Amino acid sequence: MFDVVRSPAELTADFRAMGLKVTPQRQLLFRLLHGNSTHPTAEAIFDEASTRMPGISLRTVYQTLTDLTTMGELQSFAFGGGAMRFDPNVGEHHHRVCVSCTEVGDVYVECADLLHEACVSADVNGFAVDTTDIVFRGLCARCAETRAPAPSSSKRRVPSISRRTTTEKSNRSQ
Repeated sequence: MFDVVRSPAELTADFRAMGLKVTPQRQLLFRLLHGNSTHPTAEAIFDEASTRMPGISLRTVYQTLTDLTTMGELQSFAFGGGAMRFDPNVGEHHHRVCVSCTEVGDVYVECADLLHEACVSADVNGFAVDTTDIVFRGLCARCAETRAPAPSSSKRRVPSISRRTTTEKSNRSQ
């Protein structure tokens, strides 16, 4: 199910075939992305790369991620409220996002194809649907465990609605 970014050796060959420079920094980035399922930000990749190769530039990280996205080796997503995320899994899948810690994970939904087909075949006000991305938002297991349950006395109460009859309303207005 996880369609990983190609191996560092394959990416090196592709970059060279496209006339792109293959530097030790880029090769490190290829290794960091291969098999990565964390949907990292450019900054997270930069931080990890910096520990392994001090002096690597953030610009090199961004340029390499842009090149890999253009080549179809990565997908990029803006899940809202933060930096762009890069996904080395280019296979058909969707995402879950924790609203507390912002962890992102892959989700495989069987009925997503049906939803996509329904949108493609429906008239969506002249909008032509190319792709369908589903994002589930909620709490990851770790955040759900640490979240304290609400005390029973603080449950939200729904106010009662008093209904007056037409006669009562007319009597009040007199």
